[in-house]
Amino acid sequence: MTEAATAEVPPEATPATTPFERIGGHPVLRAICERFYDLMDQDPAYAELRAMHAPDLAEMRASLPLFLAGWAGGPRDWFEANPGKCMMSAHSGFRITSDTAVQWSDAMRRAIAEAEVADREIADAMADVLERMARGMARA
Repeated sequence: MTEAATAEVPPEATPATTPFERIGGHPVLRAICERFYDLMDQDPAYAELRAMHAPDLAEMRASLPLFLAGWAGGPRDWFEANPGKCMMSAHSGFRITSDTAVQWSDAMRRAIAEAEVADREIADAMADVLERMARGMARA
């Protein structure tokens, strides 16, 4: 091989391969989650969803971006800190109705739509998958 063929490709020239990288990594996921919880706190359309959560959302604001990072192919810190947990087990204590599932997915879709993401296509796909996941968790 020639020297040029074995040279390392600069990181900025390497295409992003995981959804985590394509969306913009931790800063974008944190911004999405902050907006999501702001919507839940401030918009009366999400009152029933908000009532299901603890008064202080600080723990959730810190946790959800880490979960989404690992779920999207990035660092798996959340999964390593929560061995054996999945979305269903993490939410087993909540009575998720079709109404609260719709509220969750609507707030998340809005937060994703409003975010400045690196790749809109992957952001929209993420919103679609999260919506299906939320609706699939409804028990009533």
